[in-house]
Amino acid sequence: QVHLVESGGGLVQAGGSLRLSCAAPRSITSVFNAHVMGWYRQAPGKQRELVATITRDGTSNYAESVKGRFTISRDNARKKVYLQMNGLKSEDTAVYYCNARRGDSDSWGQGTEVTVSS
Repeated sequence: QVHLVESGGGLVQAGGSLRLSCAAPRSITSVFNAHVMGWYRQAPGKQRELVATITRDGTSNYAESVKGRFTISRDNARKKVYLQMNGLKSEDTAVYYCNARRGDSDSWGQGTEVTVSS
């Protein structure tokens, strides 16, 4: 298990930007680097869904709904992963969760809330 701490959520107007951060302060670098890191989100009344993932070497994958607007990145030395969100829409409103995956093992952060007002 990886202890994950998210930050950066908040209230923003449609069209605005936010940057989410996720840190793994209790992990050593090699453990962090062994995980595929990702961001998921859960809107009220809906299931949790994938937003983006990134491997150790920087290969990223995005949900169709955020392609071209969101960018995931990671700093392996600092054990952090980021989600830059531009062109935010009301449908991006959700609680965003950081995820660390290694094989069948998943670790989750506590979530950070993003609210986009139209």
